Parts: sequence; structure tokens; C-alpha cells
Amino acid sequence: MQPQHPAGLKRTLTPTMLWGLGVGYVISGMYFGWNLGLEKGGTGGMAVATLCIILLYVCFTFSFTELACAIPKAGGAFDYAKKAFGDDLGFLTGMAQNIEFIFAPPAIAFAIGAYFNLFFPQFPVLAIAIFAYVGFTILNVIGIKAAATFELVITILAVGELLLFAGITMPSVRFANLQREAFLNGWQGVMAALPFAIWFFLGIEGVANVAEETVHPQRTIIKGFGSAILTLVVLCLLTFISAVGVAGWRQVVYKDDGTVSDSPLPLALGQVVGSGHLFYHLLVMVGLFGLIASFHGIILAAGRSSFEFGRVRFAPAFLGKIHPTFRTPSNALVANMLIGIVALLTGKTAEIITLSVFGALTLYILSMLSLLRLRKREPNLPRPFSVPFYPVLPVVALVISLVSFVAMAVFNWLLAVIYFLLIGVCYAFFKLFHRE
Repeated sequence: MQPQHPAGLKRTLTPTMLWGLGVGYVISGMYFGWNLGLEKGGTGGMAVATLCIILLYVCFTFSFTELACAIPKAGGAFDYAKKAFGDDLGFLTGMAQNIEFIFAPPAIAFAIGAYFNLFFPQFPVLAIAIFAYVGFTILNVIGIKAAATFELVITILAVGELLLFAGITMPSVRFANLQREAFLNGWQGVMAALPFAIWFFLGIEGVANVAEETVHPQRTIIKGFGSAILTLVVLCLLTFISAVGVAGWRQVVYKDDGTVSDSPLPLALGQVVGSGHLFYHLLVMVGLFGLIASFHGIILAAGRSSFEFGRVRFAPAFLGKIHPTFRTPSNALVANMLIGIVALLTGKTAEIITLSVFGALTLYILSMLSLLRLRKREPNLPRPFSVPFYPVLPVVALVISLVSFVAMAVFNWLLAVIYFLLIGVCYAFFKLFHRE
């Protein structure tokens, strides 16, 4: 029988389930959004940006695994920064994590609504998105094992569809198509494309937030993180090359009417088999699984992040309560759902995604600083896994994260101001009302 905390979260997750969560958090980024970076930098600019972001996430994942194994708590990056730097930077890291995890799902929910609306136009997009929010929140409240099992099944289907897409399109890939208008705006295009390259991998750090619900967390987290990042790197490269190489980058950015599309895979597949082919319709239908996997997975991670904030009273204490029957952070899950629905009602999905990415990059920066600080301040902290080539990997992740944050702020200065105001207001309330 596996050890459990009698009044805590239930330990049921295996390495396979963690792989499903790690890949599932991220996989919607393979299906939509990344292609908009091609418009900024061309194939070469987006490729350079993507390779930089792959390097970032490989270095970050190895480094983050050390922290997750040494401090296996539901707060993830929040707990690491709090231990390394104290309450103030811990709060800022936790808020960045909350912003990432709470504001990513509304954008994905809207995409789910748009997909369903294609097949059932009688149902409004917003109504479908809200229904999805409520349904998947209930699934997460019912129990982590049921939620993780569902995530594993839906992730396997989404990965299988990406492999099928690559198998169909790869024979039609031509190197000349990858060279066409390769560097559209030079290095400025590379910098502008960085946020869209991040969308390929955004959210994998959520694996750390289920550490308290993982069987033998130190061993399981290593296997889960490692297998997930390897899978995602392979899928990213396959998807990028097979989508763009069919007919050039413009064919996966612009629709026939000249408007920008956020559905690159159907556009690429349509060049090979036509829009009436069975495989085309299969891709569109199964593409929905990729969206659902990320939506459901990030809701799960967000619940744990908010729960930890409430548990240590950095947020209202009711968020830190566990459901007496299901042993899940039900209050945090429901609160996040309500915030997400409000964000949905604004209709500002692109802006919501950008705020989420700002939160993610802040989390990466402060997490790497936490790792460096803990190595110096607490050299005897038990570390079941140590990042290889220390300090090279965390420093590389830190530098790329800083450059990416600056690039995003330059090209999205108004949203950067809103992000800093949001962080600042929350921090002010924290300083006013938090009591030890």
C-alpha cells in the first residue's frame, strides 16, 4: 500500500500518468498558435526561435526536476522560491505561476468552443467553452486518478494524430519550401517569433505541481519529466518540418481569403490530400483531443498552484482546503474556473495567452535563480536528482528566459504594463493583509 498523508492529497500518480500529464499540458501548442510566429520571422526566423526555446526547455526541465525531487510539494515553483528567497520572492513566483496556469485555459476553452462550433454550429462558441470549463472542473474535483487517467488516454490519441499527420505529409516535404522567405525580418523577426515558439512547450512545468499526489515522487518525477520533454521535442520538430515543408510557411499561416489562421495542420494537410479527404476530417476532429488534453491538464495544475497559495495563507485560506471525500483541492479548482469564465467573457483570447506566457517566463527566471541560491545556501539539501553539468544548464535556461521576456515586453509593451500592474496590485494586497 502506498504512503498517504491522512489529511493531505492522495498519492496515486505513476510515471506513465506523469508522462500523460506532462505531454498533455503542452500538446495543444502543436495544433494551433505556433504558426503565427512564421508571419513574424519566416521559416528560418521561427526555426531559430524554436531551437532556442527547445534549448531553454531542455535545460529548464532538467533543472526544474532537481527542485521538484528535492521539494515535492503542490506549489511547485512557489515552494522552491519561498525556500530559497523567503516570502516576498516566493509570493511573486507563485503569482506568476498562478497567472500562467489560470489564464492559459480560457484561451484554450475558446478554441475548443470554436472547434465544436464547426461541427455543431447551432451551439454558440462561448456556451461550449463555458460548458467545457464546468465539466472538466467537475472531473478534477472528483479525483486525481480519474483526471490523470482521462488525461493519459486523450494525450495518447493526440500524440497518435500528430504522428499520423507527419506520416502523411513527410513524403511531400521539399527542402526548397523550407528555404522560401526564410528570414523575413532578420534577427528582429527571430525575437518577435519567440513567444510563439514558447507556445510549443508552455505548461510542462505543471508536472511539479502534482508531486504530492505522486507515488514515490523522487523516482517518478524524474521519469515523468524526462520522458515528457523527449516526446515533446520530437513532436515539435516533426510537426514544424512536416507542416511548413509541404508548401512553404505562407500556406500554414494564411487561409484562402487571406486572413490569418491559427489551425496550421489542416491547412498543410489540405495541400496534400485535399479538404474532402477522410484524413483531413480525422485531423480536424482529433485535433480537438489535443486542445482538451492541454485544457484539462492545466486546470489540474492550476488547482494545485492556487491550493498551495491558500494553504500557506498567501491567498484566502479557503483555497487551501481539501474536499473531505475526494481529497482534491476543490475550492481552488472552482475559484480558478470562475476567474477563467470571467476572462472568457472578455473575448480577448490573444491577450490572455500573452499574459500567460509572461507569467511562465517569470516563473522560469525565478525558478532558476532559486536553484542557484539553494545550491549555495543549502548544499546538504537531499537531492535525489541533480541537474547534470551544473551550473551550465540552469544558467542557459535563465539567460534564454530573460532574453525572451525582454523580447516579449518590447513587442507587447502594453500587455507588459498590465502584467506588471497585476503583479504589483496583488503584491500590495499581500503585504497589507498577510500575517505570519
